[in-house]
Amino acid sequence: MADLYTDVAGISSPNPFWLASAPPTNSGYQVQRAFEAGWGGAVWKTLGEPIINTTSRFASVSYNGQRVAGFNNIELITDRPLEENLREIEQTKQRFPDRAIVASLMVEPEQEKWHEIVKRVEAVGVDGLELNFGCPHGMAERGMGSASGQVPELVEKQTCWVKEVAATPVIVKLTPNITDITATAEAAVQGGADSVSMINTINSLAGVDIHTWNTIPHVDGKGAHGGYCGPAVKPIALNMVAECAKNPRINVPISGIGGISDWQNAVEYMLMGASGVQVCTAAMHHGFSIVEDMIDGLNNYLDDKGIESLRDIVGQSVSKYSEWGDMDLNYQTVARINNDICINCNKCHIACEDTAHQCIDMLKGEDGKPILQVREEECVGCNLCAIVCPVEGAIDMVEKQNDLPPLTWNNRQNAIKEKSITNS
Repeated sequence: MADLYTDVAGISSPNPFWLASAPPTNSGYQVQRAFEAGWGGAVWKTLGEPIINTTSRFASVSYNGQRVAGFNNIELITDRPLEENLREIEQTKQRFPDRAIVASLMVEPEQEKWHEIVKRVEAVGVDGLELNFGCPHGMAERGMGSASGQVPELVEKQTCWVKEVAATPVIVKLTPNITDITATAEAAVQGGADSVSMINTINSLAGVDIHTWNTIPHVDGKGAHGGYCGPAVKPIALNMVAECAKNPRINVPISGIGGISDWQNAVEYMLMGASGVQVCTAAMHHGFSIVEDMIDGLNNYLDDKGIESLRDIVGQSVSKYSEWGDMDLNYQTVARINNDICINCNKCHIACEDTAHQCIDMLKGEDGKPILQVREEECVGCNLCAIVCPVEGAIDMVEKQNDLPPLTWNNRQNAIKEKSITNS
């Protein structure tokens, strides 16, 4: 069995699967149940001043019969007293000393308040701290959460305040509700962060009931934007992890969050630079036992590839994630249809004819049966036909050989500038 031991900025756990700070980590009872199921760590639901939550707080987006393709919430931080949470954290750590327990924290942007809560939380034996600069609703209106997380100067300043007194590693959780997440990630590093985690939830409105005209969810007829998560946000989160991982100024471990539902998703995040991952929506949808398949799947994946340690895959795809201007414009692929597998649903033809490059023909084979065929000289290799095809293996994207040297947009522009300088 491969070694799944994980170290995120000095916070160790037996596997990379942590529960994110959210409803599943709201109490010692829940976190202990999660650890019994096999989770390697948990980020306790955000601690701070007691607040009151609404009763109608969750909503989901379903798509083509898939429940909870996206998940929306207007829930705030814990509404349980700090003393109660601290007591349960201490009990849980004593019972599961080998699991990572990280306390998520959020207070007003005042040095004294950060110092006070850090000292109280560390006194009960947490392994690390996660500063919640990402919550997009409720707390942001009070100057916390993403209201701080969208301002690099505030991220750096508050991280500095925490580092002044913290004895455990500090993770800064970043908001995606910003133009460039690397700006705040860099600010967190400048402030002394030992790690960054991303992403927190995305500003969203789950929907509107077209019969009552109420928002979904609504509280007595009133709605507000909430935070969006779940499988639908994975591409957005994965891009932000990759952007930070390839930035040399963000030279700290990354904890990846966003739509992770299985071990394959976790591998993607780690290949893109995450040292570990955090899961929320999938656990809320299916329960804590999903971690069993995640652990088994990850173990089998590493064993099949002959990889002894999980650490050996972290960041292996970062160098492959470049800028558009660095891509070879002379590289070409074309679509090829395997008519032995094709079921002649014609979805590829329709998609190509109506919305792409009109290069798939409907013909008759030698036996008189209909077949589909790509005119490769006109195919631009856009992948659309393979994407809409419902049958695995019916359409392959094949590399087309040519004798053209590599050509990138950046090299082309540089050559034009050099020629212009020479001619002048």
